[in-house]
Amino acid sequence: MKPLQLAGLLAEQARYYRERAGEYDDWWFRRGRYDRGADANARWFAEVAEVQDALERFQPSGQVLELACGTGLWTRRLVGHADTVTAVDASPEVIELARAGVDDPRVSYVQADLFAWEPSASYDVCFFGFWLSHVPEGQFENFWAKVGRALGPDGRIFFVDSLPSNLASAVDHQLPDRGEETMTRRLADGREFRIVKRFYEPHALRQRLADLGWDAQVQATAEFFIYGQATASECVEVDRR
Repeated sequence: MKPLQLAGLLAEQARYYRERAGEYDDWWFRRGRYDRGADANARWFAEVAEVQDALERFQPSGQVLELACGTGLWTRRLVGHADTVTAVDASPEVIELARAGVDDPRVSYVQADLFAWEPSASYDVCFFGFWLSHVPEGQFENFWAKVGRALGPDGRIFFVDSLPSNLASAVDHQLPDRGEETMTRRLADGREFRIVKRFYEPHALRQRLADLGWDAQVQATAEFFIYGQATASECVEVDRR
């Protein structure tokens, strides 16, 4: 994809999440267009609990950086372990919702474009939920290098993202074809936006991260989520310039 095309796509993706702020949680709580029936919803919430339990065992303590915090669904869990949370998102609308739901003095909210943002401090943990799938292929290595610059020497990463399930998205959404990295998303009012959406297989992602100097554990739930944790490999020095 040419630079101008990519810039346009990322701008459209940012607009989509700004416009979607008020209905974002419908996806997580399986409301409206995201309600896929009692059985599918029950499976969804069981797998949500699986990932939440994994995060609890991980114990995101110390100074925590949350990238793409959204409406604060994960912020409220991070602050239960952390000394401080720096929650970054490009959308002022979702930050307003997150602040209303997690109004805690330990949380600092930062509005910034994550593709341009650079860390100004060192963190013990970096968490990102449902963000990696929105990073274009051409930005993958740059993103992980940026995460490395944000972490202290013993820093840890935890992430969660989507598996390609038709039941995970809205009833009027269609998943991208295999190998495609964009999809069309529709808001409740019918407006459509094109965004980046990429799916990862656990073993392949683990190997790719190893090639970049990360020691990662990546696994998947039965149907809806991929999640994992990572640290810098002992034999590879992460660039923290």
